[in-house]
Amino acid sequence: MEKIFDTDRRIRLGIWGCGRGKNFVESARMLNIDVVAGCDIHDEIRERFKKDVPEAFCTADEKEFLACDMDAVLIATFLPDHAKHTVMALEAGKHVLCEVTPFQTPADAVRIIEAVEKSGKIYNLLENYPFTPKNMYMQRMYEKGFFGDFVYGEFEYLHECRALYYGYNTRPVSIPVSPGYAVHSWRSFLNYHHYCTHSLGPAMYITNLRPVSVSAVKDTACMPGALDGVGSATANPSIVKMSNGGLVRNLVGTTTNDFPMGMRFWGSKASAQHLRDEFQVRIGGTGDGYLLDIKPELNELQEFALKSGHGGGDFWELYFFAREFLYGEKAFWNVYRAADVTMAGILAIRSEKANGVSIEIPDFRDKNVRELYRHDHESGALDFDTSDIFPAGHDKELTGNFTRLMTEIYPIYIGGLNLFNIVMDGIEIYDLIENDTGKLSIRDAVNTLIKEMPKLSENCRMLKKIMEAYPDSLPGRTIAKIFASQQMEKLLNPEETIAELQKWQTGIYAER
Repeated sequence: MEKIFDTDRRIRLGIWGCGRGKNFVESARMLNIDVVAGCDIHDEIRERFKKDVPEAFCTADEKEFLACDMDAVLIATFLPDHAKHTVMALEAGKHVLCEVTPFQTPADAVRIIEAVEKSGKIYNLLENYPFTPKNMYMQRMYEKGFFGDFVYGEFEYLHECRALYYGYNTRPVSIPVSPGYAVHSWRSFLNYHHYCTHSLGPAMYITNLRPVSVSAVKDTACMPGALDGVGSATANPSIVKMSNGGLVRNLVGTTTNDFPMGMRFWGSKASAQHLRDEFQVRIGGTGDGYLLDIKPELNELQEFALKSGHGGGDFWELYFFAREFLYGEKAFWNVYRAADVTMAGILAIRSEKANGVSIEIPDFRDKNVRELYRHDHESGALDFDTSDIFPAGHDKELTGNFTRLMTEIYPIYIGGLNLFNIVMDGIEIYDLIENDTGKLSIRDAVNTLIKEMPKLSENCRMLKKIMEAYPDSLPGRTIAKIFASQQMEKLLNPEETIAELQKWQTGIYAER
C-alpha cells in the first residue's frame, strides 16, 4: 500500500522487552518508524529479536540501551518494572509508549505524570483493545449522538492463562520458569484488577468519559491450578461510575469461558452488544426495538491493521503515536487517561478489602490531588517470594520438575487436563450436541487424547509424588486441589482409559 503518512520524516524507536515488543516491528515499518535498538534480559528472546530485526542494536544492558540514538522507547518489560522503566526513559530524553499496566501504586502514578510533564515528551499508553473495528465504529457513532447518553455497559476481558503462572508467554509452547521450584515473578499472584485496562479502556474510548469511582466485592471461589491461597484464577468484577453518572460493570479474570472483547452497551437512544463474532445494534430507543446484525465497514488502514495483533489494536497504538510525533495531533491514551484507567483497578482491590465500599478515583490532572497520593505505595499485590515456593531443604531433583509439569497439564493451547476435561464432558453431553461440527470436534478430541494419555498420566504421577513428598507446602496444596477436581482413577490408569475411549469410538461409528 502507499505511504500512510505524507512525510519522509522517520521515528527512531527502541524496544525494551523484546518478547512482546517484537510484535510491533512489522507495523512500525509502515508507520515511518525504524526499530533501531532492543533490550531484554533473556538471552533466547534477544536472539529471536536479532533474527527479526538484524539491523537493530540489541543488548541486555539498560544503560547501554538508553544511551542509543533514538527518539522513543516502547516499554514491554515485566509489569512491575513499567513505572521504573518509564521514568528512566523519560529522564534519558525519550518519548514513551508503555504497555499495560503502566504502574501498580498511586505514588508511581504521580511520579510518572510529573516526569512526563517535566520532560515535555509524548507519553502514550499501549492499550490496544479499544481499537478493534467494532469499538472504533462504536466510538464514531457515539460521538455523532447515535446512542444518546451512556447509561450502562458491561465490558469484559476474560483470559484463562493458568500456564503463565508457571511459564513464560511464549508461543506455541510456554517455556517453564526456571528453576522449576520457582514460579512466574508476577503473573503467579497477580490480582486481575491490576489488568483492568483491556475492559474499562474500550468504555472510556467509546464514550470519552472518565471513571470517577469504583466498588468491588471479592470472588473467593477460584479455579483449580492457581497457587492455593495466592493465585487469582477467578472472576474479578467491579462497578465503575463514569463522569456522566452511568455505570460500567468491568469484568476481568480467569474463568471457564473466555471473552477477551465481550461488550454490552446501553445508551439512552440505542444499544449494542458484541459477544464472540456477532455484533448487534438495537435501535428505536426502546427495549423491544429492532435488533440488527451490523458489520462495520473497513477502510484501507483497518484492513491492514487487522493483520497485526489484538484485533488491529497493535497497529493503531503505533499509528496514533506516530501521528502525534509527526503532526502534533494528540493521541487518546495520554498519561492522565492512563492514570484514570489504572487507578480504577488499584482501588477496586482496596474496595474488595473494604467489603465493596465505593472509592473515589482521584483525578491526577489536579496537582493538589496528587499531594494526597504522593507517598501512597500500597499496590494491593501480595508480598510473596516467587523464587522458591517449597520448604527449606526440599529435594530439588524432584521439585525442579514442578513448573514443567504444570505448564504441560495446563498448556497455553488445548492439551493436558484441558483436553482430558473436554473429552470427558463432551462424551457426557454428546447425544445433546445439535450440530455435526460440534460432534466432530469431540470425536477429534478423543483421537488426540488417546495419543496424549500416556504422557498426561505420567505427568500426573510425577505431580502426585511432589504432593505426597510435601503435602502441606504451597505446591502440595495446589496439586491436591487440582486432583480433587479431576477423575483421578482415569488419569492414573491410562491403559484402561484408552480402552474405554476406543470402546466409545466403536459405538459412535457403529451408530453412523
